[in-house]
Parts: sequence; structure tokens; C-alpha cells
Amino acid sequence: MVGGTELQGERAPLPVCILLSVYNGEAYLNAQLDSFLAQTHSNWIVYWRDDGSSDASRAIMLSFQANRGLGRCVEVLSDTERLGVAASYARLLAAVPENRMVAYADQDDVWLPEKLAWGVQALAGSGTTPVLYCARQYLTDAALAVKSQSEKLRRSPNFASALTQNIATGHTLLLNPEAARLLRSVPIPKAVLHDWWSYLLVTGVGGRVIFDERCVSYYRQHGHNTVGVQRSHVRRALAALRRGPRLFMNIFATNVASLMEISDRLTPESRNLLSALQHVLQRGTLARMRLLRGRRDLVRQTRHETWLFRLWFLLYASRQPR
Repeated sequence: MVGGTELQGERAPLPVCILLSVYNGEAYLNAQLDSFLAQTHSNWIVYWRDDGSSDASRAIMLSFQANRGLGRCVEVLSDTERLGVAASYARLLAAVPENRMVAYADQDDVWLPEKLAWGVQALAGSGTTPVLYCARQYLTDAALAVKSQSEKLRRSPNFASALTQNIATGHTLLLNPEAARLLRSVPIPKAVLHDWWSYLLVTGVGGRVIFDERCVSYYRQHGHNTVGVQRSHVRRALAALRRGPRLFMNIFATNVASLMEISDRLTPESRNLLSALQHVLQRGTLARMRLLRGRRDLVRQTRHETWLFRLWFLLYASRQPR
């Protein structure tokens, strides 16, 4: 069920639908909403839902919908239970009309005024090919003081590298209508976030990923992020070592299995890689080592992160039935 009123008198054939799931975000939500209003690309509409907040998040959104955002908000009404991040965004995506560009938004970040304009320009003329636009961010503290920028892209995005690492940070994403249509047609696995699944699907079907080296948002780090970012390579590696291989490799295996279920939608190259991975997931370390030797594209963005992935890949293999 959808409540609210769609924007009347659209000024362009493809307005951007901004998807916003809120959950106990009252502290920072208004700053994000203000940044929507400040966009130089003004042809947008917010599809939003509250995911069971116990604070004033929904009241803030209803006030925005009735005042500053009048005529530019659609509340997606659903069950009152908490769905979680990925399922909430899937519910929002299902409510978006056909032939719309789609942008994901987080409740606690702030967009640069040019964010939507840059993404729309990058996706212009993309036609019937699924295309995903993403970008870098300014990493900030809770007060939005900039500490650094997110990493530059060191390797071109492709399906193999998408399996090992997500470079498409959710709140920077913009999907062309064909990519949005693709994502609506395939459910998100429970263990995977919506941004990574978007990246996997678009690359898996042979679509394009456009990575903008400009920073398009202020990514607020405040200790309660669903997903945060470590600014230091060393700290990131140490945190990964403390977590160990099991969590990541369980997600990796879930992705492979979920993508194999829709293998008829994927390119032959993607199917072949998934088939090989699924095979070695049921075998031991030696089989995995042979696969890594033959698949130099199973890499992450940096060399030490790639070696850590390979170590995890082999260690996890040693625990699987032979």
C-alpha cells in the first residue's frame, strides 16, 4: 500500500526516485532531508518507509512530507514489524513506478548539492543496458567534520571482483531504469545488503558500472552505522583478521548459491565462474588453490586485501566436506 501524492507536472521524462528507509534516525534525519532540497537536479521524489522506529523518525518524515517536501514524498506503508535494511529497501524499490531512475539514500548522511545531477548526467543515454552509478564519499565524524575521502578505485569493476568486495556504497548509488527493473525482479538474499546485491546483479548480467572519482556525499561515522568505514588500510585489515573468515565466506557462499538460482539471467561468463566456485565450495583446499591460480580476476581493490581474501578462501575450504 502506498500513501502520499506523486509529484505533479514532471519537468523531465525520468525523475529520480530517492529510496529512504528510516529507523531510529531522528538525530541526523533532518540534515539529510535538507540536502535533498538543496539538489541542483530538482526533479526527484522520495519513496520512504519507517522500519519500526521507536523515536521520532516517522513524525519527522510526516512533517517533511506535509511541509518542506510537500508533493515530493510517497510513504510506502507496510507491516509494522522491522524488516531490516535490505528487505526495507526491497519493499521501497517494489513501489517505484517503471521507467524511473532510482537512488538509494541513508538517513544519517548528507548529499552534496550536485550529487543527483552528476549521476543523472552519467546515466544519460544508457538505453536498455542495466547501468549502476556510484561514487566516492567524504568520511566524516558525527558532526560532519571531514576526516578523509573514501578510497580511489584501483581496479575496474567487474563480476568476479564484485563477488569478493563491494565498491558500490549504497548512498552513492543511482540506477538507470533498466537496472531498477532488474533488481525488482530478483529477491535480495537475507545475508546481503541492497547495495552489494545491486552491484552483483548489474555486473552479472553484463551491465555497466560507472564509478565517479568525485565525492558526492558526507558519510557520517557515528558509532551506530549499519555499515561503517575504516579509513586506515591497516585498521581495516586488523578488523578483518579479528572477524575471521567465516562471516565473509558464508556471505560469499550465499551470494554464489543465490546467483546460481538465477543463472539463466546471467552472462555465460558469469555462469561459468559461479559454476566453478560452487564446485570448489564442496571440495578441499587443493581444489580452491587450483581455481585461484586460474582466476586472476578474483581480486579485491588492494593487494593486501586480495591476499587476505585468498587466505580466507583457502581456510574456509579446509572446513568444507571433501
